[in-house]
Amino acid sequence: MSTTTRSTRSYPRTVDCRGTAVQIDEMTSADRDELVTFVAALPPEDLIFVPRDLNHPKVIDAWMRALDKGSMVSLVARRGGEMVGCTAIATDSLGWSSHVGDLRILISPSARGLGLGRTLIQDCFAQALDRGLTKLTAGMTLSQTGAVAIFEELGFRPEAMLHRHVADHDGNLHDLLIMSHDVESVAARHAAFGMDSVE
Repeated sequence: MSTTTRSTRSYPRTVDCRGTAVQIDEMTSADRDELVTFVAALPPEDLIFVPRDLNHPKVIDAWMRALDKGSMVSLVARRGGEMVGCTAIATDSLGWSSHVGDLRILISPSARGLGLGRTLIQDCFAQALDRGLTKLTAGMTLSQTGAVAIFEELGFRPEAMLHRHVADHDGNLHDLLIMSHDVESVAARHAAFGMDSVE
């Protein structure tokens, strides 16, 4: 796998989200307890598209181990010292799709409408380039119209629809939309314009 540009971003960094200062940093296993509190406060429908139950301690522990091993990278966003968003890029280094990263992003309801999701996804592009990934995928339900719109604005396109693929805690079945983006095309565009990082 090859990339045509490298991220020049360093963390932590503070971004202006429509007049609100938000600090973005790389997540580490030291953030475990804060992550548990953040996830517990999210609406249940926000967690439907996440492949594993984030309310289960073993799932969080596995996430933290993956961060320590470097098999997953994550970002955390804080407003006033409180976690209001996070991301994860999961890969399978031994699989046929080791060049593909599965992007997951969670934003607190109180921090929506600030452009934070867009900013975090852009930072994830930079992380993907650093890891030599050439494609990012993201899964969501059709009811998550805000998320679908943001991903489309950033160049993600629908790739597959898995009908009745996700079951919520009440046993209701939902269709899962898979969207994807060619990371290398982002790198190539920015290289053509003499830009060193993904914005």
